[in-house]
Amino acid sequence: MVGLRLGPLLRYADGSSATVWMETSRPCVAEVRCADGSGGTTRTFQVAGHHYALVPVTGLTPGTATPYEVFLDSTRVWPLPDSRFPASVIRTPADGDGVRVAFGSCRWAAPPADARDPVGPDALDSLATRVAADPRREGPDVLLLLGDQVYADEVSDATRDRLAARRDLDDPPGAEVADYEEYTWLYYESWLDPAVRWLLSTVPTCMIFDDHDVIDDWNTSAAWLAKMRATDWWRERVLSGLMSYWVHQHLGNLSPAELAADPLYTAVREATDGTDALRDFACRADADPASVRWSYRRDFGRVRLLMVDSRAARVLQEDTRSMLDPGEAHWLREQALDGPGSYDHLLVGTSLPWLLPHLVHDVEAWSSAVCRGDRGTRWARFGERLRQTADLEHWSAFPSSFAALADLFAEVGSGPEAPATVLVLSGDVHHAYVAESHWPDGGPDARVFQLTCSPVHNSVPLSIRVGFRFGWSAVARALGRRVARHGGCPPPPVRWRKDGGPWFGNQLMTLTLRGRSARLRLEKARAGGGLTTVEESDLAP
Repeated sequence: MVGLRLGPLLRYADGSSATVWMETSRPCVAEVRCADGSGGTTRTFQVAGHHYALVPVTGLTPGTATPYEVFLDSTRVWPLPDSRFPASVIRTPADGDGVRVAFGSCRWAAPPADARDPVGPDALDSLATRVAADPRREGPDVLLLLGDQVYADEVSDATRDRLAARRDLDDPPGAEVADYEEYTWLYYESWLDPAVRWLLSTVPTCMIFDDHDVIDDWNTSAAWLAKMRATDWWRERVLSGLMSYWVHQHLGNLSPAELAADPLYTAVREATDGTDALRDFACRADADPASVRWSYRRDFGRVRLLMVDSRAARVLQEDTRSMLDPGEAHWLREQALDGPGSYDHLLVGTSLPWLLPHLVHDVEAWSSAVCRGDRGTRWARFGERLRQTADLEHWSAFPSSFAALADLFAEVGSGPEAPATVLVLSGDVHHAYVAESHWPDGGPDARVFQLTCSPVHNSVPLSIRVGFRFGWSAVARALGRRVARHGGCPPPPVRWRKDGGPWFGNQLMTLTLRGRSARLRLEKARAGGGLTTVEESDLAP
């Protein structure tokens, strides 16, 4: 009998439709049946010996929460027998509804319930427990996972044992995943956690990758990429990473209309085995990143989300170094400026923070200048070593892209049709903080914030705690200015100040957006279960 291997994950949801993702044990017809009679069916598709379905659900009623079940070849497989969780539901917004957006990044899979967790409670587990305890309570309308959903280069002991049983770990890449099959193990470990599995079945999710979804420091620089391409294991690793990301994360980011117009999705679904079509796509994405777009747009009423790929879309040549290739930058600008006055809040999701502590910003800008050769070849070699060692590869390490983003926000946020807020949502740096930007010439009418929240479930080394506390200090800021002068770096076009943080621990931020008001809440997972509010503030009254 066919079984449900992974999922269901509720991914896209609007006022009348949704998509539900799942992996099954063999080819079948997957069906979602809703309590109100709506639903949808589709046949599974195959990639690398695995069978998946993304079921389109239509006929939903706006402003409702509709329980659903999953059937495979007419046999019910979800909810699971004897589940301790409430029914999974699809919530559809009504016109004029506000939206609650929870977000965070960097999640190691939690260990089994009977094992000690070395990094503390998982914020997603804690959120699931709260939502399940009182489904009528206001939970998030959408969950944004801003990178490092899986760790291909930092596996658990259990996964390491599986790798060792499959191949010799003395051969590269050692105790890291090597191919598509091993990537699937990471998703099983992460998404089969009972509480998280239920949460992902009932709260829509938007996802984007960061480096650990492939490897630490992915696409730091041209020198880094050349070094990786010289190994005999990198090509299979990166192709498998892109393929598994497309299947497990990217497909669910797209609306039903976008899926219907996607030639790759059509080719994979229509093939007896879609592996070759998907692998060809991954080869093209690796060889010519500008030919593929991982970024996407979602509109939640009068809230616009632009999820930006700040990993694969980079231009790495030192003389044209940019966080986004020209096509990606044009897309971002086009989407942000589409329909002036049509949204009250612009959310820009990018795994890497735009605004960092001033010392870190200045060091990254300096590294960009010296690696380009502005201070000579000896400094260039030193700068490259430091860049790779210290992970100097955020937006500030791409000064032209940092400035272009500032210019775009100033343009979007100015004039009578400007949104109330422009909010940059990020993770990566294993702590949380709030920073507000200001322009020397007065700047936009909208308030522009950097909101950083990380990790959801990961370690926070002492070096991060000490380094980032110091990085925001006045002494660090003065030191940063001296470093920037050595690199000949011009002042950034925007100024910013820290309004809150840094906060450390496993945590999530939630934005409540109603009309032109925006309220932020930061919650930390606490031992024994639950979430504790650490900070709550109005970003726009």
